Amino acid sequence: MKSPDEHNQNIQSQVEKRLREMDDQIHGIDAPFYQTQKHQPEQSQKPWLRKVILGGKLFGLAVATIIAVKVASALAGIVIFGALAFLVYKLFLESKIKTSK
Repeated sequence: MKSPDEHNQNIQSQVEKRLREMDDQIHGIDAPFYQTQKHQPEQSQKPWLRKVILGGKLFGLAVATIIAVKVASALAGIVIFGALAFLVYKLFLESKIKTSK
C-alpha cells in the first residue's frame, strides 16, 4: 500500500496534468478563426426603385405637413373666434343683460 505522502503526490500530479490539458483546450492553437466582414446590403433593389421609394416618403411627409398646418390653422381660427365672442359678450352684452333685469 502507498503511503499518504505518495498518494498526495500522485493526486497532485494528476490535478496538474488535468489543469495543463484544460489550459491547452482554452488557449489551444486549434481554436477556429473567423474572418469578420462588413455587412453589405443586398443590391437586389434597382437604383431607380430606391429613388421612387425616397420620393414617395418625401411626398408623404409633405402631405402630412400640409394637413397638420391646415388643422392647426382651423383650430387657431376656432380659438380666436371663441376669444373674440367671449370678449364681445363681456364688453357689450353682459352689462345690458344685467341692467335689463
